[in-house]
Amino acid sequence: MSRHFISARRTFLAGAGAVVAAAALPSFGAARATEIRIGYQKAASTLVLLKADGTLEKRLASQGIGVKWTEFPAGPQLLEGLNVGSIDFGYVGEAPPVIAQAAGAKFVYTAYETPTPHAEGILVHRDAPIQSVADLKGKKIAFNKGSDVHWFVVAALQKAGVRYADVQPVFLPPADARAAFERGAIDAWAIWDPFLEAARRQTNARLLLDGAGIVNHHQFFLSARDFAQDHGDVVDAVIDEVGRKGSWVRGHYAEAAAQLAPIQGLDAGVIEAGLRHYAHTYKPVDAQVLAEQQRIADTFVDLRIIPTRIATRDAVLSLAKS
Repeated sequence: MSRHFISARRTFLAGAGAVVAAAALPSFGAARATEIRIGYQKAASTLVLLKADGTLEKRLASQGIGVKWTEFPAGPQLLEGLNVGSIDFGYVGEAPPVIAQAAGAKFVYTAYETPTPHAEGILVHRDAPIQSVADLKGKKIAFNKGSDVHWFVVAALQKAGVRYADVQPVFLPPADARAAFERGAIDAWAIWDPFLEAARRQTNARLLLDGAGIVNHHQFFLSARDFAQDHGDVVDAVIDEVGRKGSWVRGHYAEAAAQLAPIQGLDAGVIEAGLRHYAHTYKPVDAQVLAEQQRIADTFVDLRIIPTRIATRDAVLSLAKS
């Protein structure tokens, strides 16, 4: 995948008419990397499997490069780790990069997963009278603040003609949100797989809707800007191994789920169903996906979720300005 990825990235640059700024070129004075620090979430199945099998470590060991893995509970926390310099690379949903860029984080989009709209949804209680997004007006909706489902909720409300101000957001991480949902403290819960599939099977939950027709639900690989500038070959190697692992998952869902079950603490059947909602196919960031990120950014600033307007194209290394 590495040659294809690099070739596609160069094609994108040419098609965009981009001139790579001097600041975006590798720094010849930079010391050779001896380690890449990767942030991951347990729900990020491909990265978790890559961590478990050690193939990335074997590949980079020949170059004298080690791999350090750090787990984060969700994308916003992972982006904070990237911002403060504790990791060099990570995988998150659509909204965290927008929020992090608005906060001044120095990262670049590296690659993205093709659309996975069925991998997130809004759950309501099975016997609740809520039958449409419009029925959520005035209701309590739990979701992880700044996560991809934060954007999903905003987009779903917009499509239904409901103002964000007309619902009651309850900001909770997945475990706390599930507990609140089970005891009836919230009316709805926006969540992603595999937690979405687990709740559908294990709680009194009904899927109100998923992301289909509302959001593409892209997932992104991000790199610290300095690391990507100085060690692009290392980043390309990681993306290549991630792509190989994603290809393997697409042909071995049951086996992948069995390997993930003890790590994610969920039933293998739940995990397999969730895995099938993701694409496990990764591509270089292009103009179209950056435009979709820009829509999120513009909407979030209008809603005062982020404090200032940003240009998502500024967070692509190849288009960085000197």
